[in-house]
Amino acid sequence: MKKYVYICLLLPLLAGCMGSKMSQGGGRGGEVIGVGGGKSFVEPTPFGMIEVKRGFLKMGIEKDDSLWGKQTPLREISVDGFWMDETEVTNSEYKQFVYWVRDSILRTRMADPSYGGDESYMITEDKNGDPVTPHLNWKKNLPRKPNEDEQRAIESLYVIHPVTGEKMLDWSQMNYRYEVYDYTTAALRRNRMNPEERNLNTDVVVNPNEVVMISKDTAYIDDDGKIVRETIDRPLTGPWDFLNTYIVNIYPDTTCWVNDFQNAENETYLRYYFSNPAYNDYPVVGVTWEQANAFCAWRTDYLLKGLGQEARYVQRYRLPTEAEWEYAARGKDGNEFPWENEDMKSDRGCYYANFKPDKGNYTKDGNLITSKVGIYGANTNGLFDMAGNVAEWTSTVYTEAGVQAMNDLNPQLDYKAAKEDPYRLKKKSVRGGSWKDPESYIRSAWRTWEYQNQPRSYIGFRCVRSMASSSSTKQKGKKKR
Repeated sequence: MKKYVYICLLLPLLAGCMGSKMSQGGGRGGEVIGVGGGKSFVEPTPFGMIEVKRGFLKMGIEKDDSLWGKQTPLREISVDGFWMDETEVTNSEYKQFVYWVRDSILRTRMADPSYGGDESYMITEDKNGDPVTPHLNWKKNLPRKPNEDEQRAIESLYVIHPVTGEKMLDWSQMNYRYEVYDYTTAALRRNRMNPEERNLNTDVVVNPNEVVMISKDTAYIDDDGKIVRETIDRPLTGPWDFLNTYIVNIYPDTTCWVNDFQNAENETYLRYYFSNPAYNDYPVVGVTWEQANAFCAWRTDYLLKGLGQEARYVQRYRLPTEAEWEYAARGKDGNEFPWENEDMKSDRGCYYANFKPDKGNYTKDGNLITSKVGIYGANTNGLFDMAGNVAEWTSTVYTEAGVQAMNDLNPQLDYKAAKEDPYRLKKKSVRGGSWKDPESYIRSAWRTWEYQNQPRSYIGFRCVRSMASSSSTKQKGKKKR
């Protein structure tokens, strides 16, 4: 009897708890008051980034460019808020990426039976002993006094210059593999798995046997050690079809200093600009658009591994769109240059940016080539070097129509060119001008381009990150008298 009395008393207690804590749908009826969303996520300022608040911009150049005779597309657009790197990505920051790739390859080899087979460098099961997808154990330190097998693994990542005898990191092995899920393509109605959801027009007869073709980027390394990149067309089979795989050799092309400038003595930059710590705080160059995207992907994964549950709200690092870049560069007042007037230097005769002020005189602004990031004044958004120093990759495909071919809300024109596509389809918009460019080229609205696989000694990049949330603000009106 006592048992039944106990159960009868316990059940109402549980029902009360369930009703107040879990059953927020209001099963008893009443007014609709909504449900609690739990504790809201307050996104902290990412390290080294500046918040660019959402706003409006008349993008492009309103008056014709009489100096260069080039028309720039003009349109009124609006963009959402985002985080943007305070400065261009530096050699030091990009080296961290290179060293991470190097160390990941080394740890993989340390676990390889061919190099001793130390399984502690690889995690194959969770804390409960259940098998998991094998992944690197970064908590395992690399050996300070390597044994013979470990030394062979280390030496396998380096090459000896056949003439000078210099020991160098083998750049050809610095390949980074990453995957990106294409949410936008997956969300298109034509790509729904259920055929009845592909067209909401009830007058249209649905073909349940319709074959939907999708394009998927994939990559692998062949038997000769070469990266093979393919864009394959295949029938839609499931959500995994929108997971694209990329393998990119991420070492900067240091030869760009001699290839960009024929009949010039730039050997010093070729040999030391990326390797010498004296240039650590200078913008990285010789990085293609593809390598810049790989850096963004690595930076995202590197961040997420250091976060807890909040990681699900954090957006990916990426290259800015062309519209975002110009909006950020113009500052809060939409200026022609990142500073507040049309002059190139202050009243004290100091230049506002690192560019080419005169014919042949690169040093007039205080620098010969690139300069340390952040040594010139920031614009009203708090961003440095949005004009000059190095031009910057954007994520946007370059077309003459520019913003006129895009939406006026968060404008973007994205096309992931396949290897077999015509080369003209691989143009990407580049913004900001560089240390080698004249005054007209460093205006915030000036547009130019480069091929996505072409490294240059005057093109770098910076990352952006969309806001985790876009909160509303109350409209402020004039007080009535």
